[in-house]
Amino acid sequence: MTPFGARLRQAMRQHGPVCLGIDPHPQLLRAWGLAADIDGLKRFADTCVDAFAGRVALVKPQVAFFEPYGSGGFMVLEDTIAALRESGTLVLADAKRGDIGSTMAAYAAAWLGDGPLGSDAVTVSPYLGFGSLAPALDLAADSGGGVFVLAATSNPEGAQLQRGTTADGRSVAQTVVDDAAARNAGAEFGSVGVVVGATLAEAPDVGRLNGPILMPGVGAQGGGPESVRGLVPAESLAAVVPSVSREVLGAGPSADVLRSRAEEFADAFAFLQN
Repeated sequence: MTPFGARLRQAMRQHGPVCLGIDPHPQLLRAWGLAADIDGLKRFADTCVDAFAGRVALVKPQVAFFEPYGSGGFMVLEDTIAALRESGTLVLADAKRGDIGSTMAAYAAAWLGDGPLGSDAVTVSPYLGFGSLAPALDLAADSGGGVFVLAATSNPEGAQLQRGTTADGRSVAQTVVDDAAARNAGAEFGSVGVVVGATLAEAPDVGRLNGPILMPGVGAQGGGPESVRGLVPAESLAAVVPSVSREVLGAGPSADVLRSRAEEFADAFAFLQN
């Protein structure tokens, strides 16, 4: 399997750099005229697949919005992941898993393995220590998958931990980026990415990451091209993957309109690949 980093870079060059979210929260279901039940969930997800499959670089289903429906919700998520991957579209499972030992290995097997939830990449939390992510990082390296590690998130509560400093004076967020960079050493473009909020006032130095930089918060949350430029050094802009959800999904339920809005964001961020 070609490493995830290489596959993502090619997809970004072909479709533009934007990641599109699939976030079927109850308010959006109602806005689309759908019930907050399995049928509504499936119709929402199917519309997103119709709009995005084969047309965008990366699609990010938010796992949490499928979980409240139990086994039925997971069946919809499994079908969504499978349909996107069968179309050739890369899938990032936004699961934000983080644990230790055999439990982390089980999470990695679920989201990066050959099972029904298996995706091209998964989001993980390093705040039990970056070393605790080893099972996911190792499985990704062996299988050609990708891992996006939460580094500097835009929620106010995150600063309490992420902006703390270590004995060598680096911020905790910076140590996460640096540890991810070490995992990408020697690759043309690594498969270990980091998550950096697009609405932050300042961000850790990602200049040596040599991997993808997922930047959520674009669109309805206030992030845009200028905020991305302000947070990432010019030489690293080609690695940025702006992530947008509500600003596109709010234009539904027409798949054609969703597709059009996605194309507008791809055009707005085309400069990243130039």
